[in-house]
Amino acid sequence: MNQLSMIIDAIHYVNGFKDKTFLIKLGGSILYDDALIESLCEDLKLLKQAGINLIIVHGGSKAINEQLQINNIEAGFVDGLRVTTASAMKIIEMVLCGHVNQLLVRKLNSININAVGLAGTDNQLLQCDYYSQAHGQVGVIKKINTSVLAPYLKQSDLMPIIAPVGVDDKGNAMNINADYAASYLADALRVDKLIYLTDQDGIYDHNNQVLSEINSESLMTLIQQKTVKGGMLVKVNAILDALAGALSEVHILNGQHPHVLLEELFTKTGIGTLCKSKQLLEAVA
Repeated sequence: MNQLSMIIDAIHYVNGFKDKTFLIKLGGSILYDDALIESLCEDLKLLKQAGINLIIVHGGSKAINEQLQINNIEAGFVDGLRVTTASAMKIIEMVLCGHVNQLLVRKLNSININAVGLAGTDNQLLQCDYYSQAHGQVGVIKKINTSVLAPYLKQSDLMPIIAPVGVDDKGNAMNINADYAASYLADALRVDKLIYLTDQDGIYDHNNQVLSEINSESLMTLIQQKTVKGGMLVKVNAILDALAGALSEVHILNGQHPHVLLEELFTKTGIGTLCKSKQLLEAVA
């Protein structure tokens, strides 16, 4: 593709995305590499300047693991979700809300983006039930107080950065998997795009090849075949929830790839895996 064609394509996409709302979930190594964080922030600035409303949800597993180890707190997983004791919850809340969230806010503020740090505990943004007795303080979102985010949507110059810590009925902090938090928020807010940034190039098939596109039915087949497992299993289940709700498409991209957001959104070729609802594919066919 020549340079002129690329510019024409980019202008076309910019015009189409103006005033749309995208939710981007940040996870993996991108949160621990200064160069990647700076590159990401510059890309988010360009998206904002293109008139796109952005909502950011972040994880922080590596930083949590480090702090739990320092404090001699055992970190186990069941069904891909972190078992969360009361002592672990204190560390998780400190890391997600106090460290990772504010790091992203500071970096974005430094390049003149009006980023605002939020947690799911703010005005009961993310209200939770308990996932299971075995998981401790792991939350399943039962209700989202969308009014908290109303000032940040549609033609706002503010960018909310959300830490996935919620609350139960008694005001206790709850550890919410960030992939599920992003999925539930995207559905409740009826965003135009949901994008996951990870350490993988996308979703792999049984031959370990990246799938450029896949529908929800095929995703369930990969789960049944145990091709998708571990942390990616949780992510794929969150994506299936999103596709069963208001979203027709979900993107999975490798956040370690420089400018991956711009390449996916503003070129015809794209990158990563595009997950589509079965209904959408049938409509296209």
